[in-house]
Amino acid sequence: MDQPTPRPTPPGHKAQPRRGTVCARCGTEAPDGAPPTWTCSVENGTRQFFCVACARANLRAIEGRLDSSWW
Repeated sequence: MDQPTPRPTPPGHKAQPRRGTVCARCGTEAPDGAPPTWTCSVENGTRQFFCVACARANLRAIEGRLDSSWW
């Protein structure tokens, strides 16, 4: 798996509320995390998500494995 194993929070520690996922290209927000239709890309060690509209508009660049800075 490419995701780290979640660790339990120590007693007495306040958990941070989970933030929604934001499209790295246009800023569209998905409050409950990235929907299965969004595209995930790892660029320079950072995971980025792209909404359906941005992914479709830049499909050739994504398939060519170009960084999003080139689109």
